[in-house]
Amino acid sequence: MIKIGIICPSEIAFRRFLPALTNSENAKRFQFIGIAIASPKEWFGDLINVSNEQIGAQQSKEREKAQTFIDSYGGRIFGSYTDIVSSSEIDAVYIPLPPALHYKWAKLALEKGKHVMVEKPSTTCYSDTKALIDLAEKNGLALHENYMFVFHNQINEVNQVIDDGESIGKPKLFRITFGFPRRALNDFRYNKKLGGGALLDAGGYTIRYATELLGDTAQVTTASVGYDSDFEVEIFGAATMVNDEGLTAQLAFGMDNDYRCDLEVWGTKGTLTTGRILTAPVGCIPKYTLKQNQEYTEHLLSEDDAFGKSLERFAACIENERIRQMNYDILERQERLVQQFKDITGV
Repeated sequence: MIKIGIICPSEIAFRRFLPALTNSENAKRFQFIGIAIASPKEWFGDLINVSNEQIGAQQSKEREKAQTFIDSYGGRIFGSYTDIVSSSEIDAVYIPLPPALHYKWAKLALEKGKHVMVEKPSTTCYSDTKALIDLAEKNGLALHENYMFVFHNQINEVNQVIDDGESIGKPKLFRITFGFPRRALNDFRYNKKLGGGALLDAGGYTIRYATELLGDTAQVTTASVGYDSDFEVEIFGAATMVNDEGLTAQLAFGMDNDYRCDLEVWGTKGTLTTGRILTAPVGCIPKYTLKQNQEYTEHLLSEDDAFGKSLERFAACIENERIRQMNYDILERQERLVQQFKDITGV
């Protein structure tokens, strides 16, 4: 049984992680031990100019949020992030913090001998991610970035349609788009210091999926970003990825857009399009549309629990050295491609 704790009482931890952790399959593998709130020093940093009232308000708010986790799922509250990664009660941690904080706490957890599941992106730069991979490998620990969509059944089912050649023929072009409407102004996605920006938040999904479609030889060949005067981070981006065979994926992503989460596969015989390829939640039955010349047909894909399967993969990484090594390679490749995008655009 893998004893796991959560760093930070975040929305995704409550809404997605814990339901997946306690489903029938993962309940056999994991035991939820508790959740950590930030200590005053971890939250504010230097406390010299921080009042007792500010500290009290921060602690009260965080404990109140954490208590909802305990009321629903049991476990206990740890008084600091340091406490939970240092605890002998804990084998593994889940880190759903803003991206700029991933490296610090994943590094400390790995140094303390804990397996790490971290929300995407793993860190904000290639060198930090590579350092975490090297540390995890040295200590024989799992390091898993939670791009959960790749574990959804619909990915394999779409691949089967592409590979059989009957419906769309030979693929000529992939298009992947992922964007969503503007969120609250205080959302970390729009804060550069917290690791915000469309590339790390939405763009990483499109790069990750393009690599699944194009294979290990995929490279980012062109890239661009767009800004908005309201924010210091990029709000929109686009890129082209090409593999050694010349097969191309066009990517577009944004954080101030009409919602799209689409795949288009344009082939010699037909075109396949889907609308929830990256974000289908439990209970959603995704579908794809097949266009052959001017004839359209709709086909259902499978419902699935992608978050639950991502947790299953994390458990497999903990238990199996070969799978753990595969995960290191996947993570290194993803961050290398994100870095290629950065090098082209200067983000």
